[in-house]
Order: sequence, then C-alpha cells, then structure tokens
Amino acid sequence: MLASMCDTMVTVTDQGVLFAKNSDRDPNEAQLLDWRHAEEHRPGSTVRCTWIEVPQVERTRAVLLSRPWWMWGAEMGANDAGVVIGNEAVFTDSHDKEPGLLGMDLLRLALERAATAHEAVGIMVDLLERHGQGGGCSFEHPRFSYDNSFIVADPNGAIVLETAGRSHATEEVTGARSISNGLTIEPFASQHSDRLRSTVAACAARRAVTQAGAGRATTPADLMAVLRSHGEDPLPRWSPLNGAMSAPCLHAGGLLTSTQTTASWVADLRPGHERHWVTATAAPCTSIFKPVRVDEPIEEEPSASNRFDPAVRWWRHELVHRAVLRDPGGLLPRITPERDRIEAAWLAEPPDSRDAFATSDDLDARWAAELSLVRPRDRRPAVPKALWGRLDRAAGIPSGVPAPDLAEAVTA
Repeated sequence: MLASMCDTMVTVTDQGVLFAKNSDRDPNEAQLLDWRHAEEHRPGSTVRCTWIEVPQVERTRAVLLSRPWWMWGAEMGANDAGVVIGNEAVFTDSHDKEPGLLGMDLLRLALERAATAHEAVGIMVDLLERHGQGGGCSFEHPRFSYDNSFIVADPNGAIVLETAGRSHATEEVTGARSISNGLTIEPFASQHSDRLRSTVAACAARRAVTQAGAGRATTPADLMAVLRSHGEDPLPRWSPLNGAMSAPCLHAGGLLTSTQTTASWVADLRPGHERHWVTATAAPCTSIFKPVRVDEPIEEEPSASNRFDPAVRWWRHELVHRAVLRDPGGLLPRITPERDRIEAAWLAEPPDSRDAFATSDDLDARWAAELSLVRPRDRRPAVPKALWGRLDRAAGIPSGVPAPDLAEAVTA
C-alpha cells in the first residue's frame, strides 16, 4: 500500500521566488501547523527525532511547520531566514530499512539550522550520510517506508535534492521546477529508481501538471490553482487502482493506494511580498488558503490524532471535505464562489492571520451545517465509496452534524 504521495514546485524569476506543495498522506492523518521559537541548547545535548536521536546544535531558528500529528518531522515548512522546504516520497533501490532519520526529520532539522537554501542542503546531506534514512513513514501503515527528494528554496533561488539511501544528487533550479514521487536528476534517477512503485504512484502524470503550472505561475494565486487541479477535468477522476492520484489535488480511493491531500502550502518569497499561505486542512479544492508568518504565531491548537475531534481545525474541515466528496459536481460549486471571493480579497490585501483563521473557521462551520442538510446521491465509484466508509468509521466521523452543535464546537 502506497500511503504518502506529494507534489512540490518552485518558480524562480527575476521578480523573485514562488514555492508550493501539496502534502499527500493517509486520509485520517491530521496535519497541524506548528510554530517553534528560536532556542538555545546546551553543548553536547541531543534532539529526539521521530525514531532516533541526533546531536543538537547550540541554537535553532524559529520555524513554522506543517506536521503530521504523530511525527517529529514536518512535510513542509519555513524558517525565520526565509528558507522553505518541501519533501517527496521517492521509491528507490535502497534496502537500508534500519531506523534512521525520516525525510520529514531532515526537513525540520535543516529549517532549524540553516540561513540559506544552500546551507540547508549541506546540512541535510551531512545528516543523511551520518545517520541514514529509514523507519516507518506512516502511522496507519507502520511498515511503509521510502526515501526522499526535496525542493529547498530561499528568496535568492532553489535547489532540488534527491536521495537513495545515503546517496544523493542535487540540481540548481533555473526557471520552473517540480518534483513528485519519482527521481528526476540523471544519471542518478536511472541508477536508483524503483520503476514499478514509481509507476503506481502516477508521479509522471502529476509532475506534468505541476511542471506546466509552475512554468506559467507569476503569483501565489497561480500556484494555488495548480495545487487544486484535478487534471484535465474539473472534478476528481477515480481509478480503481490508485484513486484520484493522477492530478495534484489527490483524493483517496484506490485498491493499491490510500493517499489524500492532507495539507497545502504556498510561499511567496518575492521582495516586498514575503508571506506564506496555508490551508491547515485537507483537500485544497474545498479549503481556503490563509496568510501566515513565521514570526507571528496564532493560538496553539489541542493535540490531534487519527480520530475525529471537533476541537481540532483540521478535523472540523473534514465535515466539509467528506460531504463534498460524495458528489463533487453538485456540492463543490456550493462553496467555491464564496471561497474564491474571500481568497482574492485576502491576496490583494492580506488580513491578520488570526482574523483569517477565524473567518475560515466560521466558513467551515456554516458550510458543514449547510451540507449536512443535503442528501445527494453518492456519485463515487464503488471502490472509493467503500474506502471512505471504512475511513469514516475508523475516525469516528459523525454523520449529519446539526448546525448548532458544530457552531458550538467551533467557538468552544
């Protein structure tokens, strides 16, 4: 079972750098925003990552992370020096299955320690060679593991880093560049790719969409549209083997995969525009991108898990997302006009992050209440319909939550 796919892209122009990523993971894996202040550490101390400890540095930077609830590392993030990183699962000929650093650990460690993209790549390569990569990469599927590729960017440029075990290759980005779940840097890719698993991951189809989209992008809104793309069709196209995995906005529903876009991020690193835009919720097609800064934390959310919790923003949005999935053609148009109008206003004049999140929470409450009153025919094919039924039961997703109950949960 392949349970962690992603797409990351970057556009480097004379006007500056734009970065974006969809994090695609297990559908019930809540992913939270995690602000960490700069800290001083005692000489000789260590830091416990997801599976192993490594030596700590004397000072770590302030970071903003998008982190799966159970993991120390992060899927994507930024630091107070303007470095941003996104990772991808890649399938290689590496057979080192001993516990090591996850790709997500490497990402967080680099953000905590680096002042530039080049320095971040050097830190990740050094840690990779010293400690290797390995260990379970999925809470739901603990035997599932993979190697990683990365796009590392700062306001001056970007670098692609691809790995296979402790080996690696790098490439400076010129223009637009995207990565997905397959190695791309030659001859490294030909030497190390597991072509069967890369094919099942449909990485070539998604990378074609993201590479073209990154090449056209001149604003954060352009990259948001790419992350929301379902490919040639405006709605998800389901395959019985890998669900709606052929386009960047992934929806779980295949016999061989259970992958869903669980969080999305766009970084605007252009001079004078420095800001990050995050969903902090699954499914960018049903979510609104909200402005955030590394140095302006919003209130800390309660801890999350793989069980529905109305106190957690990510889970509250699932009431919207999973309702829309039943009939995307009929239900998605009920929310997208309002979403697009508000998002366009925010892009033109970004509000305070707290205000934006409060507005988004109110929208989710209202949308969920309205959608709970609709009883459309479930138009999904049999495989995704059955899969999402099992996922809902496993997470304890309530059915038909009344509007007053949901509003109370949002404001509590």
